[in-house]
Amino acid sequence: MLRSLKPQAIRNILLILLSAVFLVIPYCRQGFWVTAWFGFVPLFFVLQKSSHKQSFFVAYLAGIIFWAGTIYWLVHITLPGTIVLIDYCLLSIPSSWVFLEYARSHIMTGFPWALLGYSQYKNLPVIQIADIFGAWGVSFLVVMVNILVFKVIGVRSLVLGKKNHLALPVLVMILALGYGYYKLYLTSDTLHLKPIKISIIQGNIPQSLKWKPGSEDFIFNRYLELTAESVKDNPDLVIWPEASLPVVLEEDPSYYNYLTKQVKERGIPLLFGAVTQREGFYYNSALLLDKQGRLSGRYDKVHLVPFGEYIPLRKVFPFLQTVVPIGDIAAGKEHTIFEVTNSLSHQLANKLGVLICFEDLFPELSHAYAKKGADILVNITNDAWYKYTSAPFQHLQASVFRAVENRLPLARSANTGVSCFILPNGKIISRVKDVKGEDIFIKGFVTESIGNERISPAVYTRCGDYFPIFCLIFALLPTIIRKVKHV
Repeated sequence: MLRSLKPQAIRNILLILLSAVFLVIPYCRQGFWVTAWFGFVPLFFVLQKSSHKQSFFVAYLAGIIFWAGTIYWLVHITLPGTIVLIDYCLLSIPSSWVFLEYARSHIMTGFPWALLGYSQYKNLPVIQIADIFGAWGVSFLVVMVNILVFKVIGVRSLVLGKKNHLALPVLVMILALGYGYYKLYLTSDTLHLKPIKISIIQGNIPQSLKWKPGSEDFIFNRYLELTAESVKDNPDLVIWPEASLPVVLEEDPSYYNYLTKQVKERGIPLLFGAVTQREGFYYNSALLLDKQGRLSGRYDKVHLVPFGEYIPLRKVFPFLQTVVPIGDIAAGKEHTIFEVTNSLSHQLANKLGVLICFEDLFPELSHAYAKKGADILVNITNDAWYKYTSAPFQHLQASVFRAVENRLPLARSANTGVSCFILPNGKIISRVKDVKGEDIFIKGFVTESIGNERISPAVYTRCGDYFPIFCLIFALLPTIIRKVKHV
């Protein structure tokens, strides 16, 4: 087939493929972030010589390859859903990148996965600007540098125009890096006045056993055994992952009752995930038992996974029930703040905001907890669905940005990887891993002392997602000016 194509067409296909590969690499397990800074450049070469109609199909093809290489792991859940989602995510191809990423994060409950800014989650100096602009600011920076690289190598830019306009993006990059190094090395906006020692448990329960009848004792005993090991570190709190209780709590309370006795005997609070039921509705919940074994807090997951925990538009499209035969989980209605006292001063309580499953993908949820006074963010999740793929590491990228945006530490407890602690500057510490360094599909625990009391909330915490709106206005400004001139 390639022989029948013109050399120019073959060149374009290779350039499109190269762009897609460069942009996929940062979302692989190792997260090599450098290629994102020039990943769009080969695509720009093709777009430069394409008509408007051709540009759409060129960008569409690049997008298909990128998303297929990034969320391929969804085929373990649903092949048709993967195909539909790849098409849906291509809304982020046009030039108004930041606002369209924002739209992709909210339309149809949102899918803020693999935002361009997330490619830089290991690049700590660059991501510090997230406490002002959110992850959107880092996405903006990456796109801007791609255009800058395209301009510098001598090609007529799609956006910048004259060469003397290079000064502005260079200045922006210098300011961003300067701010990053300032936040990392020259200042600290946190006072560690309320340290708390936390043990996070990773059970590594195979997905095939999670709800299999007869596996309840195996699952429960594994968490009890790992917890018994972790309490030797004398933590102030132990955290189990999402849905770690192997039964619906109200339908079989025996496991819960035994757990409360264990917690009371050890005198160490436990935060754990469970499916609960009230008034005929099921909830994906996080529950906190205090050191007396009493229930002291409960959070029901607010942002549910479409086609995983509920079926969107079930009444409008009833056939979806036969395509995706699941029962609905009900959504919670409020963000619950949990309080846990530390061992150094029982008068000081740490306030925890819990994000269940992929809720850490949505900045507004972490933002809501920060506004309510949370000192620490917690993510309990289960990434065993996606087998041995890059999905757990792509999920971790989002948690890093939630910590930086709000200048709060974050503790992650996953059924399988990546279970770890994240500092307010985005640095990942104390992963659960085995002797070979593996951190997914292994069981274990890790204990770390973290704490945070901010002098003042971060700009992002105070202002939220203002930057995407600014980007939309800026993108529309030339059109608005032209319309005004013709009036």
